[in-house]
Amino acid sequence: MFSVKNSREIVGKSKELRDALWRAEIVAPVDTPVLILGETGTGKELLAEAVHSLSHRRSQPFVKLNCAALPASLIESELFGHEKGAFTGASFKRVGRFEAAHRGTLFLDEIGDMPLATQPKLLQVLEDGQFERVGGTQTIRVDVRVIAATNRDLEDAVSNRQFRADLLYRLNIYPITMPPLRTRRDDIPLLATHFLREFSAKVGKQIEEIPSDIMTALQRHSWHGNIREFRNVIERMVITARDTTLHLPEGIKPAE
Repeated sequence: MFSVKNSREIVGKSKELRDALWRAEIVAPVDTPVLILGETGTGKELLAEAVHSLSHRRSQPFVKLNCAALPASLIESELFGHEKGAFTGASFKRVGRFEAAHRGTLFLDEIGDMPLATQPKLLQVLEDGQFERVGGTQTIRVDVRVIAATNRDLEDAVSNRQFRADLLYRLNIYPITMPPLRTRRDDIPLLATHFLREFSAKVGKQIEEIPSDIMTALQRHSWHGNIREFRNVIERMVITARDTTLHLPEGIKPAE
């Protein structure tokens, strides 16, 4: 297991996972932007935290922004801040995520969902480290390492004019792919034990192991939601366990 600064762990020893961690360790000391690719639920944010924790910026802020969680009208203000009176409702000056991450790392999750109108300003910061707040004229300079992540095919998004090619070239200097759980089946017993201990302690039950037939069923499942789905299933199994007896939840085929 690989522990990041905030004590969360990347659990597993499969070749696919070790390759991703190896690439993270190589790039961590360098301030190059990193683009983390992978399906939803594979642990892209956790890998970004690992890169930050291994870098010389580890004692500085790790700031996060999910680009898909905000409407297009707000994301520029969230990134770069705004001046008082910049728009209706802007009753005070606000510092954006870039300023908050000064000397640290800014993690831009779901970068493929960033509005086209905001992308040129992001590219400018990546190129020269400076920007203006929304409604402002003062140039602000920051020292920020950007790590972006996406589950989208950005080259396809460029072809469909949904993402700028120049921004993709700037972000895609050092890509790392987080493997889906279905290619890491040997890691499932380790993950299962890890989450079993976590949730047993959380709900006050003493469940020490998962029966072999249930473990086999877990290893055979496709896990389209990856580790996020897997973690939720283990939590559900612990919650519904009678005494220390675990049962497979509906939707997972029992081992034959």
